[in-house]
Amino acid sequence: MENMRLEDNTPWTIPILLDVNKEAIKGVEEGDAVFLQNKEKGVVAEMNVEEIYTMDKKKLAEVVYGTTDASHPGVANTYKMKDTLLGGNITLLAVGDHPFDGYMLWPKETRELFSKKGWKEIVAFQTRNPPHIGHEYVQKTALTFVDGLFINPLIGRKKQGDFKDEVILASYEELLKYYYPPERVMMSILRTSMKYAGPREAVHHAIMRKNFGCTHFIVGRDHAGVGDFYSPYAAHEIFSQFPDLGIKPLFFRSFFYCRRCGGVVNEKICPHSEEERINFSGTRIRQLFRQGKTPPPEMMRKEVAEAILSFSHPFLE
Repeated sequence: MENMRLEDNTPWTIPILLDVNKEAIKGVEEGDAVFLQNKEKGVVAEMNVEEIYTMDKKKLAEVVYGTTDASHPGVANTYKMKDTLLGGNITLLAVGDHPFDGYMLWPKETRELFSKKGWKEIVAFQTRNPPHIGHEYVQKTALTFVDGLFINPLIGRKKQGDFKDEVILASYEELLKYYYPPERVMMSILRTSMKYAGPREAVHHAIMRKNFGCTHFIVGRDHAGVGDFYSPYAAHEIFSQFPDLGIKPLFFRSFFYCRRCGGVVNEKICPHSEEERINFSGTRIRQLFRQGKTPPPEMMRKEVAEAILSFSHPFLE
């Protein structure tokens, strides 16, 4: 939590916690084995309990999220956690059926597929949104310098107002069908929840993509941020603390569509004024979809927009 590393010095920026009701583990002691289950699938794993402990939720929020403000969705979720925590090795017993199983590849599978394709350098792209033209620009720019692109949408719990999982996947299907060479791009989902932890989550995202076999990881402006809780490039700066991460971050600054340049550019290469620029505002894009309107072609591909508009309710309520 405090040092962003495990005991053996491995980089690890966000603790993974299992919170339980005290009554649910009555009689359980450290050294016991317990089964983990959920309502839909029953028993899914076995855990050897090494620790039963508690935490200071306020301190956890302040250290991991940089704030104790409950308007931050990660902080709010921390405050809702139960008071007792279990730690220990977990053995998966049953995978079960999940939504979007057709998009799911395990790290062992992605590594084998990368090898079969002859990809030695693979860049990963983390996303929780449908793709706009700016995303495409970043992905294709990064792909220019490596062998393959691994698009890895996060599928799982997000905050109210975010796009639904099925909308994200449908929109990417359209983009990949019409605008990417299939031999250079692969898409698979990442089943987890968004923490909105900004810089710490950017490193956490990179670690997970390293596990899939990727060698490079795209880090954009305000990566995994929410509201105004983090400075725009805090997620870039944190990587200097992890020279031993084992995956190379590729940093992208602000980019936009310039009418005069006639394409997507960034502040380093475009000499034109703000009046010529169309920013890729997620808020603006969501507003247009709520009004049933299609974003202009400078912001989003027509096929992608049509895929989103095919859903009557594309947002999480």
